[in-house]
Amino acid sequence: MDGEGPGESAGHPPPPPPPPPVPEHEVGGVHNLEMEEGRFPPPPPASAAGRSNCQLLPKDTVDCVEDASMAANSFKGQSGMLQSCYRPKPVSSEKPSDGSMHFTITRHPKELLDVMNVLWRSRKLCDVTFKVGEESFQAHKIVLAAASPYFRAMFTGGMKEEEMTEIRLHCISPCTLGILINFAYTSEIQINEMNVCQLLPAATMFQITHVVEACSVFLEHQLDPSNCIGIADFASEHGCMDLYNKARDYIYKNFSEVSKCEEFLMLSPCQLVSLIKHDELNVFCESEVFNAVIRWVEHDTDKRLGKLESLLGAVRCHFLSPKFLEKQLKVCRVLKKNPQCQNYLARIFEELKLHKQIPEACRKPCKPMVIFTAGGYLRQSLSNFECYNPESSEWRRLPDLPVPRSGLSACVVKGILYVVGGRNNSPDGNMDSASLDMYDPYRNVWRPCAQMTVPRNRVGVGTIDNMIYAVGGSHGTQHHDTAERYDPDTEKWIQTSPMETKRIGVGVGVVNRLLYAVGGFDGHNRLRSVECYHPEKDEWKFLAPMNTVRSGAGVIGMDHYIYAVGGYDSNCQLRSVERYCTETNVWQYVAPMNSPRSALSVAVICSKLYALGGYDGNDFLSSVECYDPDSNIWTEITNMTCGRSGHGVAVGAEPYT
Repeated sequence: MDGEGPGESAGHPPPPPPPPPVPEHEVGGVHNLEMEEGRFPPPPPASAAGRSNCQLLPKDTVDCVEDASMAANSFKGQSGMLQSCYRPKPVSSEKPSDGSMHFTITRHPKELLDVMNVLWRSRKLCDVTFKVGEESFQAHKIVLAAASPYFRAMFTGGMKEEEMTEIRLHCISPCTLGILINFAYTSEIQINEMNVCQLLPAATMFQITHVVEACSVFLEHQLDPSNCIGIADFASEHGCMDLYNKARDYIYKNFSEVSKCEEFLMLSPCQLVSLIKHDELNVFCESEVFNAVIRWVEHDTDKRLGKLESLLGAVRCHFLSPKFLEKQLKVCRVLKKNPQCQNYLARIFEELKLHKQIPEACRKPCKPMVIFTAGGYLRQSLSNFECYNPESSEWRRLPDLPVPRSGLSACVVKGILYVVGGRNNSPDGNMDSASLDMYDPYRNVWRPCAQMTVPRNRVGVGTIDNMIYAVGGSHGTQHHDTAERYDPDTEKWIQTSPMETKRIGVGVGVVNRLLYAVGGFDGHNRLRSVECYHPEKDEWKFLAPMNTVRSGAGVIGMDHYIYAVGGYDSNCQLRSVERYCTETNVWQYVAPMNSPRSALSVAVICSKLYALGGYDGNDFLSSVECYDPDSNIWTEITNMTCGRSGHGVAVGAEPYT
């Protein structure tokens, strides 16, 4: 048995009563300091009946209090705030052991600003006038000094403007100054596409941080492929590094669309090199970067052709396919005008055909990567489809497979997930599948693709140059040695040369554009043999065999190794793990898993190997283990939602759901 299974609203309390009226002598100017510090003077001597305590104050003080009260009543008609200004309600209080009380009036600052706004709008007590062009703007120095370090330095730093009542400003429009002064009094600002390019520089000059931040947030929400480069330049020019970083991240994540817009063609050579050499440039294949560079050069060939060599040095040309390079060397007009670049790409073309170790690192995805898990077997074939995010350690359910399947394999090409072959093993019967279905993580939908030439259950799958290779498998009692290749661009399957050995439950891995078929079952024996497919020669050849017989092993390429994980050796399910060095043609054991597993699936994210599910001889496993090659240690992580074996697994970008 290879592991597919033994048989294969509440009410609110009333508001508190209003506080008692505040005695007039606690409102006037006499005792303000004592109130702030929590110290109250002793009460005045007892007064005769019917005589006001205010009469005990000096006459000029009484007049002052009465005048202030009259002024407040007059102002009440303008602002409607007498009650809130003169009878504040404490929102917090503490009662120390000495019996005093400390009050904090949290709305007091807002009420002060409201009063200042009313005074400003009525042009009362203004002590400075700004001249911008033909327009004048009155204001209070103290309000502007509080809102802006620029004005604070102007009015308190010993500058000549400190004593001036009229100041002429340059490098700012009247409309922009009016908006900023209004913000100083109201804390409110309306930003739109028409004013943001004037507001942000002015707010930066006046050091009004809140307006700078508001403009940055507005521009961040305006980011799209056509303007993100301009916004990044604008942010950099004005020192808005948070906005600059977000605009740059947007460019990296949306490079394919950005590179087709006019702003991209206006980049300087240095800017373009800096952009395309970035590790986190988000592209499905390096040909997108190459094509973008050619478009940039063609925009002004006479001036830019000499920059092509340095630009191609920033393109990761070893990740271009030989087929793509061969075509460009034949048809690209720009390359034909630059023999040095043509020779450079011709050398890379020859190196790729020799399957040499790639001398440069692949790009790091800037979008979260997840492990997709499709189908599998748990007493019958499953339609389950879900993904695991290693960063959050969470599984998420996704739309089910169109048809339940086990014994299938999966891969990702240009961001699209493909599931290949398998069998619908159900109480109603067994049916081997030739199906190829694709899942689009950007639309969160499945759709069928062209079927394989034959059904393939327990098939192995790998990708080279964005082509999908389906290897071995079975159809009923027939065990396949055949293989075929699918081109997503033409949507056609083409037969390749057959393997030397029939293999079902075969593991497939790819390193340096070579495909490795590892172990399996030929209908009579479990296998330790390994074959390697050379796509340019369309031929298979045997390599060094594994140390252990393995069918239903998890097989994958990582760095310059092919890993064979677990499997079944005709006696039991295996914990052991070994890896093949593609440079020395030698298999070596590494640390075993914590649990024996056959018909498991494996995946690689960030140089960590994940072993998912499988069958241990008694149970279908939901457990998942992660292997770190640096420490040579397996660690158990978050389980799948249910046990299963014979499921398809692949790594891709997190779906937009």
